[in-house]
Amino acid sequence: MSPPGPVDSIDLQEQRARLAALDVPDVVHELGRLAPTGRAVAFRLLDKGRAVEVFEDLDPALQAELVASLQGEAASIFGALDPDDRAALLDEVPAGVARRLLAALAPDERVATASLLGYPEGSAGRRMSPEVVAVHVGTTVGATIDRVRAAGEDAETVYLVPVVGDGLRVEGVVSLRRLVLSDPATPVEDVMTSPATTVHATDDAEDAANVVRDGGFVGVPVVDGEDRLVGVLTVDDAMRVLEAEDDEDSARTGGTEPLRRPYLSVSVLGLVRSRVVWLLMLIVAASLTVGVQSYFEDELAQVVALALFVPLLIGTGGNAGSQAATTVVRASAVGDVRTGDVARVVGREMLTGLLLGITLAVVGVGPAILVAGPQIGVVLALTVVAVCTLATTVGSSVPLLAKRVGIDPAIVSAPFISTFVDTTGLIVYFSIAKAVLGI
Repeated sequence: MSPPGPVDSIDLQEQRARLAALDVPDVVHELGRLAPTGRAVAFRLLDKGRAVEVFEDLDPALQAELVASLQGEAASIFGALDPDDRAALLDEVPAGVARRLLAALAPDERVATASLLGYPEGSAGRRMSPEVVAVHVGTTVGATIDRVRAAGEDAETVYLVPVVGDGLRVEGVVSLRRLVLSDPATPVEDVMTSPATTVHATDDAEDAANVVRDGGFVGVPVVDGEDRLVGVLTVDDAMRVLEAEDDEDSARTGGTEPLRRPYLSVSVLGLVRSRVVWLLMLIVAASLTVGVQSYFEDELAQVVALALFVPLLIGTGGNAGSQAATTVVRASAVGDVRTGDVARVVGREMLTGLLLGITLAVVGVGPAILVAGPQIGVVLALTVVAVCTLATTVGSSVPLLAKRVGIDPAIVSAPFISTFVDTTGLIVYFSIAKAVLGI
């Protein structure tokens, strides 16, 4: 059965019944479609246990809005969250609200949450859970299972159990499946996987999430600078990190800022703010193209037919550059390409651009000759080859060079590369025209 439509226009009893019939993900989806007031009303209609589940799955920005409207109820819901979810929410609410929410926590929960807030924003330490079941390397399988039963209710996951030595240093990990299938008297050291794959709390959260995904792990232990266990990054939290990064890259590749919340919950002014700065920057960049055309105004006056193909060349170069940039940014995001691969990537894309340019030139030279004559056809063919080669070279190298100096590749990808290629492509076009036509 498909989920019902938005619920802010029906009476409260029917609202309650319709929300109760939905799974948690569907409730989260419906709340994201509502205006803030309707969202708060609908959320209050949920049973307390279900409300906590729904709240955990909401985007942090929507959580912050609900906290502002829930008042006295916010503290109990905040206390029911996992420490990593609390840390994400506290980044969204005003400092005064954050202090009140922390003060209402039980002392041990406050310490656990505050420990995460001590790590840099965007780090693995902010996204890990400090609530982890760990056992000493000298423990038996039976004792480990008893430990999981005793402490597992409060842990983020019991499917992965870190095995630690002296000083809480991680010696290995053991899966719950391996524990259940092993003899209870067997030392856990004999069934654990060692050495364990770990990430550091100060590592970038995206890099740590890639470790979880690429290794196919249900989670990885998180360690501090002295390799002591401080938490665990689970696969669900890792996937959330990667999804957020993918949304951010997709938005910036398209020339906008990420919304970080459901579309229908964003105000029109919010949509404007996410786009206007990029458009202003691109207008400034595009003015270079106008400057190039003005510089070659005399050449255009002598051979008016050159102007006919300017839109075609601009579109072709911009598209070729955007294709290369998008491909490389994505390959970099999933770890297929690293910053040290710049030379290999540029070489491949340069050859790709050359072959694409030759193909397009062969296809397009005939119509160009029919429209503007053989000389213009030659100019156009040479320019298409040069522009495609230039576009794929720039489109592949700029994102990797940006990443090497610590800039998000998506910021300098498709829109800026397209504008840059437009400008340089026109310079190439008019330079070739001057040489071939003798103007």
